[in-house]
Amino acid sequence: MSISVGIRYIKRLTDDLFDLSEAEQSFQRYQAFYGIELVQDAHRLLLMNMMLHGIEGAVTLGDTLSPDGQKLGKANVILTNPPFGTKKGGGLPSRDDFTYPTSNKQLAFLQHIYRGLLLGGRAAVVLPDNVLFEDGQGRQIRADLMDKCNLHTILRLPTGIFYAQGVKTNVLFFQRGLTEKGNTKDVWIYDMRTNMPSFGKRIPLTHEHFRDFEGCYGVDPNGGSQRVDLGENGRFRCFTREEIAKRGENLDISWLRDESLQSGDDLPEPEDNCGGDYGEVANGAGGDGGFDSSAGGGYRK
Repeated sequence: MSISVGIRYIKRLTDDLFDLSEAEQSFQRYQAFYGIELVQDAHRLLLMNMMLHGIEGAVTLGDTLSPDGQKLGKANVILTNPPFGTKKGGGLPSRDDFTYPTSNKQLAFLQHIYRGLLLGGRAAVVLPDNVLFEDGQGRQIRADLMDKCNLHTILRLPTGIFYAQGVKTNVLFFQRGLTEKGNTKDVWIYDMRTNMPSFGKRIPLTHEHFRDFEGCYGVDPNGGSQRVDLGENGRFRCFTREEIAKRGENLDISWLRDESLQSGDDLPEPEDNCGGDYGEVANGAGGDGGFDSSAGGGYRK
């Protein structure tokens, strides 16, 4: 879980918190991590996980897409993989602070996440492909995201490493702007999906597979490192805000020729599915917006 990654990262940088003052240690243990979890059993597991890491943050049982979610404080960092699908019963979220109401949970959570960042705060969010191209409210939400935040990087993940074989996902990296408009100038996209192996039991997905992406991303967690567009034959490319607007705010962009369409040699076994995930994201440290089902948490400093 992302919360475990955040706790380990902070402890590693601070000699298990001993480099911090007494007040700072107390803050990290009791206030830095907070959130909401929808499922009771997952909530118990989350509290146990936090206790094992010496953290006692305020994580309540509830629904982030209800008015409960409006009570959460804003965060410096959010790392999350919110649930996919539609809201239970097919209804709209019951909170009234979303500009674009939608029954699509991942679009609703995306609004919750970028609205839940402090000015200058950053997020890394796992989302399925449909968030990148869905029309109507989806198009408006993407435009709003790129206005309020600098959506600087999209990582196109290999197929099926989250949730189920065949589900295509991405990691969106963005930073909340200091203004409400015009924060995204360029979006860099790294294609880690096209012409990659079928990850599963035979070929596990490991940290080594992310080395090239990390090199392209750079050391600045907010995407400010010097970057190079690798062209039509490379995996890392830059698209201007104007180019994206001309595409109808469609961020589902690919350019590499998929050689697997020409051959069936690399098809996975029917039972293959990768249970691993991308644990540590581009120098990130933070609370779990996702606590699996509610993407309600964050990290404050």
